[in-house]
Parts: sequence; structure tokens; C-alpha cells
Amino acid sequence: MRAKYTRLYSDSSGESHFEDVEAELTEVQFAPPAPPLSLSEFLPAIQTAFLGAPAGWRGDWHVSSARNWFVVISGAWEIEASDGAKRVFSSTETLLAEDITGKGHKSRVLGDEDSLALLVQLDKLK
Repeated sequence: MRAKYTRLYSDSSGESHFEDVEAELTEVQFAPPAPPLSLSEFLPAIQTAFLGAPAGWRGDWHVSSARNWFVVISGAWEIEASDGAKRVFSSTETLLAEDITGKGHKSRVLGDEDSLALLVQLDKLK
């Protein structure tokens, strides 16, 4: 089994890009005596929070505040990488935002619905 997510990162020249990533899940005894579950590799997290933004919210060019897993719960976001690529993230879609240097990205909440997301800050890259 595999899990798919999108990664937003900065290259060596500071340009941000999207990358489609698949994480492999392995069957493990996660919560015995329940049957085995499929689990990916753990990533060290620093903190977790909910992030809300009103309908119509816009953020001009900015870098990510940290390595953030961004999991949309409700509403929809459009993210634009500095290379011009745009992607829309709606309910249950995930983005690993790692563009903490360089030109960054633009973001906005689409439609008439406020957005709620789960934000998980990860440890720095080693």
C-alpha cells in the first residue's frame, strides 16, 4: 500500500516547485490485539495546530514558516510555486511545505467557504 502527497520545495537557486511523492506503507502490529494496519515511516514532529483562514484570504509571496504538513479539513486552497505551477488542495489532501528559503509561494483560499487545516510542524531536514 502507498500514500500519495504533494511536496513543495525550493531548489538551489531559490525557485519553488511541486513534487508528487508516494510513501510506502508496511503492514505492522500497530495496536494489538487489533488486526495489522499499514503504516508509513514516522517523521519527527515538533508541534501541531489547527490553521483557519476566511474565504477569500490571500497571501502574497512568502516562504513556509517551517517544514509543515498541511492537511486540509474543509475549504480549498490554491498554492502557486515560484516556477508558475499552481495546485488546488481541498478536503483530505495534503501538502508537505518545505520551501523555507528562496522565493516561496503564494496561497489563497478559494470559494465562499472558510478553510480549516491541520498543521504539523516537522523537525528540520538533516
